[in-house]
Amino acid sequence: MSSPTPLRIAIGGDHAGFPLKKLVVELVSGSALATVVGDVIDCGTHDEASCDYPDFAEAVARQIVNGKADRGILVCGSGVGVSVAANKIAGIRASICHDTYSAHQGVEHDDMNVLCIGARVIGSELAFEIIRSFLGAVYHPHDRHARRLAKVLKLETNGLD
Repeated sequence: MSSPTPLRIAIGGDHAGFPLKKLVVELVSGSALATVVGDVIDCGTHDEASCDYPDFAEAVARQIVNGKADRGILVCGSGVGVSVAANKIAGIRASICHDTYSAHQGVEHDDMNVLCIGARVIGSELAFEIIRSFLGAVYHPHDRHARRLAKVLKLETNGLD
């Protein structure tokens, strides 16, 4: 049995998320996750100068939509802003997860492809556990999951009638 192909990960965050994002890039790029993670794309920001979270949510989402990344991780102060912004882009299923269960179940049941974290809400060690859970999870397209995801995708393409 062959090992799964390492994931290509896009990471981004605003000034409020920068200190944690910097640690996340180090974690995801490190040898501890080498069997799970291949390429890491750092979409910024690269310092704590005030900036706008939608820019980084879009940058990470575009990497996924354009096929350059398999999953994304976004960090802002609360996780809310980046989640809202990323979900505006077709093909993105982003969610705030501040626990390991939601991080893996979001992938396994809902094919979540972007993890959003609030740097002012949780500490780095919990964030690392959540990220490991997210990156280690695999979507299981059981009938009920596939049916529900198809309805979500229909909402994305049809919008409101």
